[in-house]
Amino acid sequence: MKTETLFVAAPYLIEQDYAAYTDEQHAVWAELVGRVLPELEKHASRAYLDGFQIIGLQKDRLPRLESISARLEPRTGWNSTPVNGFLPAPAFFEMLAARRFPTTTWLRSRESLEYTPEPDIFHDVFGHVPMHANKVFAEFLAQYGRVCASIDDEAVLEKLGRLFWYTVEFGLIREGEEIKVYGSGLISSHGECKNVIDGHCAVHEFSLDEVLSTPVKVDELHKLLFAVESFDQIYEAMHEAEHRAKQKTL
Repeated sequence: MKTETLFVAAPYLIEQDYAAYTDEQHAVWAELVGRVLPELEKHASRAYLDGFQIIGLQKDRLPRLESISARLEPRTGWNSTPVNGFLPAPAFFEMLAARRFPTTTWLRSRESLEYTPEPDIFHDVFGHVPMHANKVFAEFLAQYGRVCASIDDEAVLEKLGRLFWYTVEFGLIREGEEIKVYGSGLISSHGECKNVIDGHCAVHEFSLDEVLSTPVKVDELHKLLFAVESFDQIYEAMHEAEHRAKQKTL
């Protein structure tokens, strides 16, 4: 397990009480997975689908974070660390920089299968964590945390937040002639994924300049997203964004 000291994030860290999950919660997890996995097997990126197998996600049981981390850490150094809810930005960045992904342990109710306003374990683990098994993506995410943790300019952080949004949360990748999904917001939302698959969302080639100038809208289905050619592209974009931030030209 990770042993680095977290200072800002420390008050938000908890233990996952796996035995406390009920049969109903496991059934809700199974229903959530069953609703989206057949679609993802056709439309998710190879990196996501490979990661799903690598971290040992089960289709009918909620994930045990300790077991996932035991599979993930030897591969990329990442760990799924349980937290008590939504983190303030400094704590979030500190955890990313330490390769400790803040993971909520609560699960949405059956009445909220399609959408929950705050991240839950389905969004965090099913949506995010398989991508942490991809070595290039894992490096990009850690670098993002390190850079953002060193910045206190809110305007710069807002711009960098767009890079996170259009990659980590709503990223697309081109595989051959097809556009595949890898962002957690697409993976864990049937509506958002279908919006892209059905062609209701424009897809532009990834451009750091365009991404940084495209505001985030959280109250409607996306009308524009960006497709990378490879994860090396976002890794390189993060280094360019860091350079611009230091030069105050972001």
